[in-house]
Amino acid sequence: MSSVVAELPDFLRELLVSDFAFVVLFFVFVLEGAMLLYVAPSELLVPGALILVGEAYLLPILGIAVLGATIGQFALFLLAKRGGREYLLSRSWFRIDEAKIDRFDGWFDRWGPLVVPASNAMLFTRGMLTVPAGFAEMSSRRFLVLSAAGTLVFEGALAALYLLSGQVLA
Repeated sequence: MSSVVAELPDFLRELLVSDFAFVVLFFVFVLEGAMLLYVAPSELLVPGALILVGEAYLLPILGIAVLGATIGQFALFLLAKRGGREYLLSRSWFRIDEAKIDRFDGWFDRWGPLVVPASNAMLFTRGMLTVPAGFAEMSSRRFLVLSAAGTLVFEGALAALYLLSGQVLA
C-alpha cells in the first residue's frame, strides 16, 4: 500500500483497496468525460489513480479511464445532438460559454471529425469538440471510436509521464 493511501481516512483507504475502487474510478471518469467534474483537473486523474490504487493496476486503470471518459463524452455528445445549442447553453451545469462553442465549432468546420481525437489528446482542449460533433450530427459510432482513440492517447501519455517521472526521480 502506498504511503499516500496509508495517510487517508480509514473509510477512504478501505474504499481504495476494496473491490469498489474501480467502480468509483469508473464513475469519476464518466463525470470527467461529460465535463461535469469541476473539482479535479483531468490531467491528474490517471496519475492520481496510479498513486492511490497502485502502478500494478496500470492496464485496468487505463481501460477504466478510456471507457468511463468515452461514456461521459458520448452522453454529452447525445445531449448536443438531440438538444441542440440553445438547450445546452440554457443549462446551469453546462459551463462553456457561447464564444468558446463558436470557436470550437470553427475548428470542427475547418478540420472535420479528425479534430475530435486530436482535441481529446491535448491539454486544455480535452473534450471540447464533443459538443460541436453533436451539433454537426456526426454518426454516433464514428464519434465513439474517435473519442476513445483520443482519450487513450491522452490517458496513456499521462500514465507514461507519471511512470517515467518516477524513473527519473529515483
